[in-house]
This record gives sequence, structure tokens and C-alpha cells, in this order.
Amino acid sequence: MILGHENTGEVVEVGRDVEFIKKGDLVSVPFNVSCGRCRNCREGHTEICMNVNPAIPCGAYGFNLGGWQGGQAEYMMVPYADFALLKFPDKDQAMEHILELTFLSDILPTGFHGCVIAGVKPGSTVYIAGAGPVGRAATASARLLGAWAIIVGDTNKERLAVVKKAGYEVVDISKTASLADQIEAIVGVREVDCGVDCVGFESHGYGPGAGEDSAAVLNGLLEVVRFGGGMGIPGVYIAGDLEACNETEKQGSYNLDFGKAWIKSPSLRAGQCPVVKYSRDLMMAILWGRMDYLSEVMNVEVVSLDRTIEAYRTFDEDSAKQFIIDPHNSLKKATIDRRVIFDRVPHSESIHK
Repeated sequence: MILGHENTGEVVEVGRDVEFIKKGDLVSVPFNVSCGRCRNCREGHTEICMNVNPAIPCGAYGFNLGGWQGGQAEYMMVPYADFALLKFPDKDQAMEHILELTFLSDILPTGFHGCVIAGVKPGSTVYIAGAGPVGRAATASARLLGAWAIIVGDTNKERLAVVKKAGYEVVDISKTASLADQIEAIVGVREVDCGVDCVGFESHGYGPGAGEDSAAVLNGLLEVVRFGGGMGIPGVYIAGDLEACNETEKQGSYNLDFGKAWIKSPSLRAGQCPVVKYSRDLMMAILWGRMDYLSEVMNVEVVSLDRTIEAYRTFDEDSAKQFIIDPHNSLKKATIDRRVIFDRVPHSESIHK
């Protein structure tokens, strides 16, 4: 299996059934593999396509979800291209914003989706659990949606520093002070309107020295999201985690404090992001300068394909960087001087991450 589910690049060849995508188009590839024809796709749920994985209604590149190979390579194949691919309308304009546009394949729509299903809107307060790449994309999404207080929680000091420098509020959940105490210190009350889980099953508990607790983020949101508030759960939860703390969690069952939270009439939605639903709108926001603040909070480093393993090691050490792999050096020149506008993608012949 070739890894890599967040892919952006230039089309170099099209199959006989492709009518609208052309050779030379610069495109974003949603991480969901979706046919566009089944009941779920027609209802906007491209994250649970019924035709791309015989085992379960869910397909994705670079996972064991339908056998679709990923894009951490020089080339990759994209099925159902006319439906799935998002074509950038102008190559020159796209290359001016290419670093931000690479986020359209997954983390930006996923963060945005988490905010939308949590109910983030103008004037709301939101707590985002996790300062990793998806959590940082969610902060930018909450800003685009008009939230007035955007608070991000994590234990990683380096990641929190990146978020704080970008202008957002942060809480360190490894501190003695509780999550509610730290939120109160920021907004004056011990609750928020909305909560977004950008961590998933690999979460840790609260307080100094807390160990792994797969339900910690969910229980934290149930505690601090106000009565009648909403929670978006794009963070991944799975059955079959062999490194979970106990046999129950290995099977995908978690100890939720739902009995205490039921009285709050909470709203909770979970699952993968249907990227096609959001990617065009987010593309336009990027192209027309409505998300110029995105790069600062994402903290990007571009690496060549032969540095992929090194980047994985660094990221596994909880680095605050977001790595973009560039097999054909298409982005290298764009990062040297963002003022340069290219007539074509320089030396790019692949759909690449």
C-alpha cells in the first residue's frame, strides 16, 4: 500500500471515460474515493460511498479502505475523475496560493466540517481539542465562520505556541487547572457554545502526567459545551486499535459520561468529512484572499519525496510542522518567492501530495 491521502497536482493523462477533466489541469483530490452515483453520494455523503469498497461503504487513498493507492509517489491514479476532482480555475492564480490549496484535499475541509456540524457561527465561542494539523485548520475555519473566541487545547507546548502566535487562545490540558477553569479564565464563563474533537482515539487525559485515555476528549467536550450546544467529532475512532489501554477500547467501545451530559440536550455529529461538499467554497475563499491567515497557523515545511521517512519521524515526535511532500519540486520555487506567477506548473508531472 502506497500511503498518502492528501493529494494535489497536475493531470498528465486521462482515461477514455473522462469527459471534463483535461490533461494539464491543476486539481485537488478529495481523500474520499467516491463514485458520485450511489444513494449516499447523491445525498452529499461522499465519505460513505457505497461503490468503492466491497468491505464497507467507505473508500480512501492510502488506507486499507478499498485498496486505493495513495499519492506519496511520483504518480497516482484517480477514479471517477469528472465527479471527484476539484479543478483550480486559473493556474497562475492557483500557484500564488498553492501551499494553502494543498490543504483542500483533507485537513481544511475536515476542520471546517467539524466546525460546521458543531454549529460554529458568527459570535460563537468554540473549543477545539487538538493543536495538530486538523485542529489548526479548524481554528482557521472557525475564524472564517465568524467565531469571536477560538480556544485550542493540547499538551504539546510547541504546537500551542504556533497557535498562540497566530492569534488564537490556547489551554494546556496538562496543567493542574481543569479545562473548565482555563476556559473561564479566557471567556469569563466555564463553557463554550461549540466543541470540535480534532484528536480522536489517541487522546490523553487531563492534568499533570495523565496517560492515554481514548474517551478523554469526548468527555471533556460533554463537560464544557453549554446546555443546548453542539459538538463536531471529525477525530478518528476505530475498532481494532491493538495498542489501546484495555480490551474494551481495543474493540472500539469507550467509557463516556453520557449519563451526566444527557440533561444538557447536546448535539453531536461524528464521522469523516465529505470533502466534495466544502472544497470548492474553501478554494474560492483561499483564491480571493479570505484565508490569508491560514499559512501562519499551519506552519508548513515542503520536503522532497526522498525526505518522506525523515518527515514521518519528525511528525511522529509531535512536531508543530505540517509537511508537504513535493515529488517534482513544483512547490519549491513557489515558496522561495510567492510573488512569482508561473505560466505552468514547473517540472510537475503528477498528482502529488
